[in-house]
Amino acid sequence: MQLRQAQRNKAKIKMALAGPSGSGKTKSSLLTAYGLCGCWNKIAIIDTENNSADLYADLGPYQVLTLSPPFTTEKYINAIITCQQKGIEAIIIDSITHEWEYILDIHGNMTGNSYTNWNKVTPMHNSFVQAILQSPVHVISTIRTKQDYVLTEKNGKMVPEKVGMKAITREGMDYEFTLVLDLDMKNQATASKDRTGLFMNKPPVIITPDMGIEILEWCNQGSTDPKVNLPPDLTDKINNCKSIDELLDLYMKSPENQQSHLQEFTTQRQRLSQLGTNINNQ
Repeated sequence: MQLRQAQRNKAKIKMALAGPSGSGKTKSSLLTAYGLCGCWNKIAIIDTENNSADLYADLGPYQVLTLSPPFTTEKYINAIITCQQKGIEAIIIDSITHEWEYILDIHGNMTGNSYTNWNKVTPMHNSFVQAILQSPVHVISTIRTKQDYVLTEKNGKMVPEKVGMKAITREGMDYEFTLVLDLDMKNQATASKDRTGLFMNKPPVIITPDMGIEILEWCNQGSTDPKVNLPPDLTDKINNCKSIDELLDLYMKSPENQQSHLQEFTTQRQRLSQLGTNINNQ
């Protein structure tokens, strides 16, 4: 256990765009991503919205990875890893709402005590969150929102009252991101959480690539990441993984070594997948 002086290092943004259908989440994400990396070929959308990612192909030749139901946590994590392996610099997850709905569906179909069952499904969701936060590239997540209501007493009766929009994801998910922008039906964005200090308490704006450039400048402030001492036994740990779940867990626990050992992780993942196929065919 050792104290050290605080140091601001360069970072990759982990941000979210939240809004109802039609608020411009997908296009705004693309424009932000272009500002972040300056090259359409280095942008990928993980699409869960019925191929809506292709609607903006006129913007530029960005990449699309389409997921189909069921939107399992493993599918999301594998999609993120695939984008990283292909050299993508900005990943857009459109949207993360389906992952949470998948978790809710699993929990709702479990038997036994509802409270204790959360101990079984929460680690799945947490692995997805860590896949986003530990990614060595920029990640922009979109989140669906819906009208939220509370019951209030009026004239002796309890009646529903609108209290604004609520994100359709796990409560507190916004705390995981460095920046959260809320979009309205005029496609205008306001910051509801902002650790960058760039957009909080500012008037609503239409998102353009300039916002991505501004975020990138913030990300590049600070020193280069300190040298990482690569554990000599990590390759052995990778090769000794007996399942893809075990390999993913090791990958999530080794964020500082993901890039340097990417080939080893990929090779072992392919080997385990092939092994599973061969066993199922016997």
